[in-house]
Amino acid sequence: MGVRIHLVCHASTDAVRAARFAADEPLDEIGARQAAEAGPDVPRHDVAFCAPSVRCRSSAEALGLTPVVDPRLTGCDYGAWAGRSLDEVAATDPEGLGEWLAEPSRAPHGGESLTDLVSRVGAWIDGPPGEGDGPAPRAVVAVVDAVVVRAAVAHALGAGPRAVWRIDVDPLSTTLLVGEPGRWSLRALQPGRG
Repeated sequence: MGVRIHLVCHASTDAVRAARFAADEPLDEIGARQAAEAGPDVPRHDVAFCAPSVRCRSSAEALGLTPVVDPRLTGCDYGAWAGRSLDEVAATDPEGLGEWLAEPSRAPHGGESLTDLVSRVGAWIDGPPGEGDGPAPRAVVAVVDAVVVRAAVAHALGAGPRAVWRIDVDPLSTTLLVGEPGRWSLRALQPGRG
């Protein structure tokens, strides 16, 4: 059966609702309520992880999890674009935006490239998660940013970093990857509440 990795996207924030590049913001009121309501739906797991951001830690707590905070699950660093909308970036840095959209290995915003993000997230998945802490877990749940879910799916399917923006991930959605390092299958993409 292999390892089951359930990737839960954090609950909604103001940045999500306004379609801005993520900064480290808290959940909005609706997101906090929806995460608390979703708690009973969290998949069974041997170990829980979450990204270090406020939004991921708050989501995990509201879901009733006591996760290990893992910096390898950090969302993409958008550098100078963090907190800004795509339209704002297009108006102030059209060349940088065009470069970033055309070439996933570039990071004109001064943060992390999509290529580096997919590589980092793929290394976490292929680790396997929890390695070195006793036997490898059979079922993992991780609360992460939508872009981390996208990167994980792109890695698992061998689709490359260009696929990251072709995967829709809703707040509080759950994505299930099943397999083993280097051989993953996408089992399910379940919509969220946001």
